[in-house]
Amino acid sequence: MTAGSQAPTHAGPAANEDAPGAAGAPNAAATESSRARPPGLAATVGALLRKELLVELRTLESVPGMSLFAVTTFVVFHFALNRSSVDGDLAAGILWVTLLFAAILGINRLFVADADQGGFDGFLLAPVNRSALLFAKALALLGYLVVLEVIAVPAFALLLLGPPLGRAMPDLLAVLALGDLGVAVIGTLVAGLAVRTRARDLLGPLLALPLLVPVVIGCARATEPLFSATRATAPAARWLLTLGLYDLVFGLIAFALFDFLLED
Repeated sequence: MTAGSQAPTHAGPAANEDAPGAAGAPNAAATESSRARPPGLAATVGALLRKELLVELRTLESVPGMSLFAVTTFVVFHFALNRSSVDGDLAAGILWVTLLFAAILGINRLFVADADQGGFDGFLLAPVNRSALLFAKALALLGYLVVLEVIAVPAFALLLLGPPLGRAMPDLLAVLALGDLGVAVIGTLVAGLAVRTRARDLLGPLLALPLLVPVVIGCARATEPLFSATRATAPAARWLLTLGLYDLVFGLIAFALFDFLLED
């Protein structure tokens, strides 16, 4: 009777001790699986974009040079043309050609740090979506262009533009947005292609300029009526549609080819 009454006493605590372990095993497995799960595309793009912006804030390699080049070019045009002001197609052409060449400086520096310091190898070893680097670099370049235009467009209005700049708003902002998007997408694709070559500083502009000429033409034609000396009118819808279609086509091309550029 004594032995029979003691056997359940020892079995009960053992069963109670095994229960938490059995219940905790799935929780531990779920925790391990959540840790092993790779981050999503949005999280990866956000992390890469923060890295790009922090590096630019610390080094100041791209945006100050782009802005200084644009303002200096406007000063040169101010004295070289021997005119107090410009308007119409001449004003639009000067603005967009200057912004194009200033953007080339940022495009050339876009992937240099990754190529020189092993950033490409580290990214390829990470279990993340390869397209995240394309989106992060394009967004970073887009941010550089926005900062450039915040400085360059008022300087252009002060040094060269005859009609008041406020009359061209907000249509000018729409043209700038479409132009910046095209430059960012094409510039990121070209920079990723040229950075692994020996003559990357020369090959980048040679590849980018022909592809960006339609963007400059469309933006200049859309901006021309906004800088008219008589009366500012809205830009022609066909030029805005052309810019949007061009941006979309090259966005799809960059998305399709960028993974192969990283592997090669």
